[in-house]
Amino acid sequence: MTSYAAIDLGASSGRVVCGHYDGSVIALEECHRFANRPVRLPDGLRWNLLHLFTEAVSALEGRRFDGIGVDTWGVDYALLDAEHRVLGLPFHYRDARTEGVERVEGYEITGIQHMPINTVYQLMADDRVGEADGIALVPDLLAYWLCGELANERTNASTTGLLDARTGEWSLELIERLGLPTRPFGALVEPGTKLGSVLPHLAIHAPVYTVASHDTASAYVAAPLRDAGSAILSSGTWSLLGLELPSPVFTDDALTNERGVDGTIRLLKNVMGLWLEQECARVWGADFPALQRAAREVTTEVPIFDPDDERFLRGGDMPFLIAEVTGRTDMTQGEIVRSIYLSLACKYKLVLERLERASGRDVRTIHVIGGGARNELLCQLTADMTGREVLAGPVEATALGNVLVQARATGELGSLADMRAVSAASFEPVHYEPSTSKESLHA
Repeated sequence: MTSYAAIDLGASSGRVVCGHYDGSVIALEECHRFANRPVRLPDGLRWNLLHLFTEAVSALEGRRFDGIGVDTWGVDYALLDAEHRVLGLPFHYRDARTEGVERVEGYEITGIQHMPINTVYQLMADDRVGEADGIALVPDLLAYWLCGELANERTNASTTGLLDARTGEWSLELIERLGLPTRPFGALVEPGTKLGSVLPHLAIHAPVYTVASHDTASAYVAAPLRDAGSAILSSGTWSLLGLELPSPVFTDDALTNERGVDGTIRLLKNVMGLWLEQECARVWGADFPALQRAAREVTTEVPIFDPDDERFLRGGDMPFLIAEVTGRTDMTQGEIVRSIYLSLACKYKLVLERLERASGRDVRTIHVIGGGARNELLCQLTADMTGREVLAGPVEATALGNVLVQARATGELGSLADMRAVSAASFEPVHYEPSTSKESLHA
């Protein structure tokens, strides 16, 4: 039996998951879970990457693995000097420094939807960029700290808004047009590239591989797709609803083209996601199971709002912001949470329609993967509002995809279809059929 370690960092929490492969199925073992708390410094909101790295390493010290891979959220980066030293802790994508940055016109090259969090806008607001000799997105940086070898992995690079969607290479033309230096943008590598061995002082015995280092790309690897009529909803802090295609589509600039394993394209839309519930829970000091129970018990109609309203992006007093957007100041906690779920499900319906128009495909099934796959009410509302069958799971799709790419890198697996077959054999999805009863919707 082989064992692989997945360092899987999301925007709200981090996990170290060990995957054990017996030649037929993969069993996941959660070795460590920890909070991901950004730090507000005098100059802005930043990620505490040293804490995240320390937590991940502490879970693996003294152990031996057949591989280690790192995946994280996209868009955020560190600038590096000629010795690969970090020029300051990376900013958090929710930091307000990109406000007022002029919109970039480059969709016909990058295929990436306009969002102020994108790397391109962060770089345009970064006064250190002219000093940099290199750039490392967050998973690239952590892999470098593990093994001492720096590489820019392609799936995460595609989230920057600076990659040519057709070629999969940096668009030097666009970078130069924006007045950014080209020097930091080095060679790109594919998922499954061996970087080197973990550095001796970390006391972990394993080679380090690039994986599909954008967490959504890893999650897509583990989605047990049935056919071309399947959509994938990666549900967590963000909701990313999309299709896997062989080539990019440029007909709808509200959709984004991100790269996946084997040159595939994830045509998708970023939706604000369970960030809305997470911020409400933080403000109320409530736990998620209690909020979900309260939402299930609601029998009155709740309002529907656009979860992508820009007022929600930076966070804060989310219950107040939702009351402001809906004009309802009288809602209970359960009603607010149900309103969030129903609004997300309605947004998924709209996004699905756009995806079908852009791709020419008819979607019959939605695979919900990630933490949101545990949320029974949201999964049922998604089936109800979209009128499609929902298959929920695997929950730890990102970590599973991370492990699957490592298993292929060592020669244990072959194609993307092989990896998905192992995923399907390892986890049984939960089925949700659409219902049109008013009691189900309360909308």
